[in-house]
Amino acid sequence: MATHKTVDETTLENLLYLSRLSPESTDMTTLKKQVDDIVGYFDILSKYDDSENPYDAYPATDAELLRADEVVPGLAVADVKKVTDTFMDGYFQVPKVLGEGA
Repeated sequence: MATHKTVDETTLENLLYLSRLSPESTDMTTLKKQVDDIVGYFDILSKYDDSENPYDAYPATDAELLRADEVVPGLAVADVKKVTDTFMDGYFQVPKVLGEGA
């Protein structure tokens, strides 16, 4: 006998609809038991302490320290041509990566 909440018929019908299963294509008793077992797993998981913030593992970003969101002019083509000699027809030439060495 299950000691956790069980799924009622309406919820089971909604699950069947969402999963595109028909009641005729599956054994409802077996399916209800399987769904009840899954709900039971969530009951087990809810017993564990989850008060720790999972985002504490990541560095914080202060929004006021980020750059302003404003449009600034980009580099002129003449300035880009001065930076490198591999700029041709508006594109940078790069080494070929496909072929024998890839």
